[in-house]
Amino acid sequence: MNTKYLQVDLDFLKQIEKTISEKNSISVHYFEEENTLENTKGKVKEIETNKSSGEFLVFENGPKIRLDRIIVFNGKPGPAYDEYDSYALACLDCTGGMD
Repeated sequence: MNTKYLQVDLDFLKQIEKTISEKNSISVHYFEEENTLENTKGKVKEIETNKSSGEFLVFENGPKIRLDRIIVFNGKPGPAYDEYDSYALACLDCTGGMD
C-alpha cells in the first residue's frame, strides 16, 4: 500500500476489540490497493500489528484490512470515511457543462 499509516482513534479500536471478543460476524467497507472500494463480511480473528505498515484487521476467512483504510465498520463510519466522502462527491465539484 502506498499511503502512510495513520493511527486510528482509540474508541474505534475499542469497538473492533469488542466485536472480536463477542465473536460476532461483521461487515466492512474499505479502500484496497490503488483506492479501489471493497467490502467483506465474516468473523475477525485478530488485530495484527506490523511495525513498518500499521495495524490490520485479520478475518477468519482470509482478508486482511489495514485499520486506517476502513470506511464503514458494521454501519459505523471508520477512519477513512471522510476520505471516502470526498472521493464519492468528487463529481459534484465540476460544473457538468453548465458554465
